[in-house]
Amino acid sequence: MRNNRVRIKSPDDIKRIRDAGIIIADIFKKISRISLAGLSTWEIDTMIDSMIIKKKGRAAFKTVPGYSAASCISINDEVVHGIPSKKRKIRTGDLVKIDIGVVLNGYFGDACKTFSAGRITDNARRLSETTSRSLEKAIEVMMPGNRIGDIGNAIQEYAESCGFSVVRNYTGHGVGFALHEPPVVPHYGKKKTGIVLEPGMVLAVEPMINEGGYGVRLLDDGWTAVTADGSLSAHFEHTIAVTGSGPVILTA
Repeated sequence: MRNNRVRIKSPDDIKRIRDAGIIIADIFKKISRISLAGLSTWEIDTMIDSMIIKKKGRAAFKTVPGYSAASCISINDEVVHGIPSKKRKIRTGDLVKIDIGVVLNGYFGDACKTFSAGRITDNARRLSETTSRSLEKAIEVMMPGNRIGDIGNAIQEYAESCGFSVVRNYTGHGVGFALHEPPVVPHYGKKKTGIVLEPGMVLAVEPMINEGGYGVRLLDDGWTAVTADGSLSAHFEHTIAVTGSGPVILTA
């Protein structure tokens, strides 16, 4: 059954979402070329905001009530929604998740990438690679006629086969006309369940994978989620369009 709350995007809408996504992709390229160790998360956020403005966009996260930064930067056991701070310095060996949303001419893109600050442990690298690959496996099944549950199942099966766990508390979502739209996209689940994928759906899929258990807890700042057991977490996200010829990544 079609979910009438899901807003289908036209080919022109998808192109415009892609324009916002290209800004994010360009920012990630720049970040990948610099050394993160020694920088504060506030310095990185300031650079991100400046790049978005230079491209005539706006930081989409600043449209979220109560949030004033251009990005979320989460380190090591921080799963998601880490608030940039002048006091938080990145150290060599840190696993750094940078989540960015951009709105350009009324269209939204959303993506996250996990970066390594210098040399990291073998297990941290394996966790990051597994999370990235789990997103790739999810994108592969985003064909018309498949279902939302197929996306989560692809992530869960791969991550758990590698000995890691999938965060349940935070999900992917529709995106494009707003930063967060229906449907909810869990990163775990059963095949052939949930709403049917249709051409014109645009989804932000963002697996958060933990080294230990999947439990998380919220810090006193009201935003930052950390692993309940203090283990490492990795996070990758793309904005993807479902089309008749297959999935198209709009933030690559």
